[in-house]
Amino acid sequence: MEIETNVTRLFTALDQSAAFLSEEETISYLEGLIQAGSFIVEQEVPESYKKNLISVLAPFWEGALTQEDIRRAFQLAVLKGLRTTGQAHYQITPDAVALFIGYLVNELPLKVEGYPTILDLAVGSANLLTAVLNQLPQQAQGIGVDVDDLMIQLGLTNANLQQTELELFRQDAFSSLFIDPVDVAVIDLPVGYYPDEDLAKAFQVSAEKGKSFSHHLMIEQSIRHLKPGGYGLYIIPNQLFEEDTDKKLYAFIQKEAVILGLLQLPSTLFKTKEQARSVLLLQKQGEGVKTPKQALLAQLPSFSNKEALSKVLSQIHTWFQEETVL
Repeated sequence: MEIETNVTRLFTALDQSAAFLSEEETISYLEGLIQAGSFIVEQEVPESYKKNLISVLAPFWEGALTQEDIRRAFQLAVLKGLRTTGQAHYQITPDAVALFIGYLVNELPLKVEGYPTILDLAVGSANLLTAVLNQLPQQAQGIGVDVDDLMIQLGLTNANLQQTELELFRQDAFSSLFIDPVDVAVIDLPVGYYPDEDLAKAFQVSAEKGKSFSHHLMIEQSIRHLKPGGYGLYIIPNQLFEEDTDKKLYAFIQKEAVILGLLQLPSTLFKTKEQARSVLLLQKQGEGVKTPKQALLAQLPSFSNKEALSKVLSQIHTWFQEETVL
């Protein structure tokens, strides 16, 4: 239970300091969180705040902390901030799901020179991206894109607190991205319609009439930025292909990539059937890329059912080991 104790301790420090700064400076809780993060990273608190914050922030300067301790505590603080500042449209990937995505990335047979590069086009506060990076046995380069300035600042704060190097870009993920091709894309797809119909027309999966689905566009955009043979892991709505009535998304994927697997996340994670999600695993076309003899298909049990989950993870591991495509 030591990790949980550390996470609780760190969350309390972040929460109290963010709330204090929010009140003192008449800023939002999330802006206070960003400012508290800068004090922690710089190990310096303004003289006027030392009396109130030095002891509060002390847990970050005492003893050894893991990146996961910090990530989880920061995630809890961001969640509280999103609930209290009316930004409910931003959702943080559930911790168990983020860790599962990290597990899948670890199973990928990446053959790269130097550090693998991992891209998130909806990076938000960088919770999913850093959760994946923290699980890799080797160093990797994380790259994130988000149009929201506050989210980019939260992502930067999160990375700095964990001492994780990220390249973060504040821009529309559907505009021209000056990013070198990457090895892996991991994205918790923002579900909805993209408002800019003119920009959407540049995508093969855009709707014939009206607004296009942003999550469809983001799959295409990420595949564009994968290296040949690179992998895409997407948290998708279960009805992704059902809503693709004109089959443009499916046709694009069939042309540009290979579907390796579809893993349905536990229904217990979601309040309604409409909110249910799955993980779609793709590989971009390239030299040596082949369609697997059998796609990886599974309905994941509850993450709290350790025995059943262990069995499924073992089956997933065996699939990765046996498939000649990999």
